[in-house]
Amino acid sequence: MQKNYLSLAVFIAVVLGIGLLIGFVTLPGEWYASLQKPAFNPPNWVFGPAWTILYILIGIAGWRIWEIDRYGGAMKLWLLQMALNFCWSPAFFGAQRIGLALVIIFLLLLTILAFIGVAARRDKMAALLFVPYAGWVAFATALNASIWMLN
Repeated sequence: MQKNYLSLAVFIAVVLGIGLLIGFVTLPGEWYASLQKPAFNPPNWVFGPAWTILYILIGIAGWRIWEIDRYGGAMKLWLLQMALNFCWSPAFFGAQRIGLALVIIFLLLLTILAFIGVAARRDKMAALLFVPYAGWVAFATALNASIWMLN
């Protein structure tokens, strides 16, 4: 099967573009700065580069699955995790609903893990591209939970 690299560019551009747009629209402000945070909270500058890299990996993984099976379970999980991913910042930073954001990120983590499991049967590389994402979201879930408990 010949790969369509134009669709790869579209996947990366859309995922990165929407992710960065949501990030800019829901920038942490005074409210976030005033929250009690756990000792393992990274400095704010870490989040932008981390998410940029992750969004590129997410885009590549989605493209790989799209090229194999556009309507299969892995693609449906990929779309679901994108929806959950894009809902988290508006819930946490926009609505300032730490508990709601915790529910969203927990569901996101479960969906990422499900994607890895399902995608591994069709494309091991797509599944592997999600491993750093799963690690980051697991960390972010612990961070979100800690902020919720502290505040």
